[in-house]
Amino acid sequence: MKSLVVVLACMLLFVAVAGPSSLHAEDKQWSVFDGKEGAGKGKHIVFVTGDDEYISEESMPMMARILAEKHGFKCTVLFAINKKTGVIDVGTKDNIPGLEALDNADLMVLFTRFRALPDEQMKHIIDYADSGRPIIGLKTATHAFNFGKEPTAYKKYTWNNKDKDFDGGFGRQILGETWVNHFGHHGKESTRGIIAPGMAEHPILRGIKDGDIWGPCDVYEVRQPFPEDNKVLILGQVVGGMAVTDPIATPVENPKTKKTIDKNNPMLPVAWTRTYTGAQGKPARIFTTTMGGSMAGKRDLDSEGMRRLLINACYWAVGLEDKIPAKSDVDLIGKYEDYKKGVKPM
Repeated sequence: MKSLVVVLACMLLFVAVAGPSSLHAEDKQWSVFDGKEGAGKGKHIVFVTGDDEYISEESMPMMARILAEKHGFKCTVLFAINKKTGVIDVGTKDNIPGLEALDNADLMVLFTRFRALPDEQMKHIIDYADSGRPIIGLKTATHAFNFGKEPTAYKKYTWNNKDKDFDGGFGRQILGETWVNHFGHHGKESTRGIIAPGMAEHPILRGIKDGDIWGPCDVYEVRQPFPEDNKVLILGQVVGGMAVTDPIATPVENPKTKKTIDKNNPMLPVAWTRTYTGAQGKPARIFTTTMGGSMAGKRDLDSEGMRRLLINACYWAVGLEDKIPAKSDVDLIGKYEDYKKGVKPM
C-alpha cells in the first residue's frame, strides 16, 4: 500500500509540474499516420509544410494518409504553428515545430514558401539535406526560405541568394530551380502534364500517361536552357482555361513587339529528378515538381494522375522503385479540409 501511495504522489507531482497541457492530445503540434501493411513498411516520411498560398497544410496530410494506409509508410506531417494559440497558422513564418523528426527520417517532403525559420529549426532541415537522404520538393519549395536582415547561419539558403557559390539558394542548388516567374497566366491558365520524350518508362511515371496530370495552377517559368543535370520527367502544357477539358493556350501576338508568343513552344519542365551531394559527400535522390498547389477552389492533387506521380516519387526516392505498382492506389481517404488554418493538428 505504501508503494502505491508513493506512485500516486509522483503522478500528482508530475501533473503539477508539467501542467495539464502536456497530457492532452489536442495540444500536439504535428500529426503522425502509422503505416499499415504495404511496400513502404518500415520507412518514415516527414512532410514539412508551411505556405500561405497553396494549402499544403491540407493537401499533405491527405497524401500522408494515402501513403500510410494504402502503402505502409509511416508519415509525420509538420505545420506552421502559431506560437501563442497552437493552431495551424500559415502566416507564422518562423515556427515549424517537430523538425527533430527529420533526424531519423527516410524521406523529407518539403512544401514551404518564404519561411524564415530560427537556426535551431533550420539546422534539422539542412543537416538532413547534407546527409545524402532523399528529398521531394513541391510547388513553392523552389522558394522555400526567405531570410531578411535578421542574423542567421543559413542566409545562403534564401530563394534569391546572389552568391556565386550558392546562387538561387535552397531551391536552385538542392532542388534544381528557384522561383523565376509565372509562365502561364496566373489564375487564367492551367497545366496539363505531358511526359517528356524518352521518359515514359521511368518508374515514377508508372501508370501515368499524357494528360493524366492536370492542375488549376499555371506553369512556372524555369531557366532556359534547363540544366542538363535535371532529368525532366513531365512538361507543362499551358491550358487556355481553368478546366481540365479546355484546349491548349493558342499563340498570341505581343502588341508592343508584334512578335508571336507561343507558350507551348517549347513546353517548360514541371517535374524532374536530380542528385544533390551535400556536406557529407553522399549523393541524394531529388524529385521536384512545380505542381501540387491550388487555385480558385480547385486543387492540383484532385487529379488522380498528380497523386500517383507523388506516390510513385516517394517509392522511387527511398529506393523502392521495383515495388511501384503498375497503377498505384491513390484513392482519397477522408477530407482535404480536416487540416486547415485555425485548427490544431490531429
